[in-house]
Amino acid sequence: MRQCAALAPGDLQPAERRRLSMSEELENFAATVRACRICVENPVGRPLPHEPRPVLRPSSSARILIASQAPGTKVHMSGMPFTDASGDRLRSWLGVTGEEFYDTTKFAIVPMGFCFPGQDAKGGDLPPRRECAPAWRVPLMALMPRIDLVLTIGSYAQSWHMGAARRASLTETVMDWRAIWDAPSNPKVLPLPHPSWRNTGWLKRNPWFEMDLLPFLRSEIRYRLG
Repeated sequence: MRQCAALAPGDLQPAERRRLSMSEELENFAATVRACRICVENPVGRPLPHEPRPVLRPSSSARILIASQAPGTKVHMSGMPFTDASGDRLRSWLGVTGEEFYDTTKFAIVPMGFCFPGQDAKGGDLPPRRECAPAWRVPLMALMPRIDLVLTIGSYAQSWHMGAARRASLTETVMDWRAIWDAPSNPKVLPLPHPSWRNTGWLKRNPWFEMDLLPFLRSEIRYRLG
């Protein structure tokens, strides 16, 4: 049997050639994003207070996009998204293993801000940098054509991906997840709170999230991974 590496371009079907071309284009574009220094060299407001380290894992073949907020301190150090307690909780919510989570044929992970934004006076993470989404998000989404489920984590991702469908608060948005899911949209969107330990109180006050939304979420994830 011939190996894939031995195939000549003429042996590939048109759809396969397009897929390979899209994958290469995305890889090149992601390299450009990872070299981004807008927040230092042409910032909106105060410049990033440390050296940029954009963290993202886009994919031209994954069906699921995790649209998160921005890296925290541990992710800034590791260079891999969700290598912290938030990641452990998120993977539990999704019902997936670490191997599945970091498989870019299964999940794309593209936050609203690519670099750790720094911390406020109380030690909390600042909001995602305002330069990232306007500069990069539209072309990145165009290079991920197979995405048919977007998990919007937090209000910043919900504002960008949901627009007018977002409710007045994060709690109202997540609580109304069934109506949001049933509304005609492509890709489908599910709103989630951030899996940070800071939201443990929110989870206790909103038990419907774990009882109603998470089983539905896990079934949709497993369907797409299957």
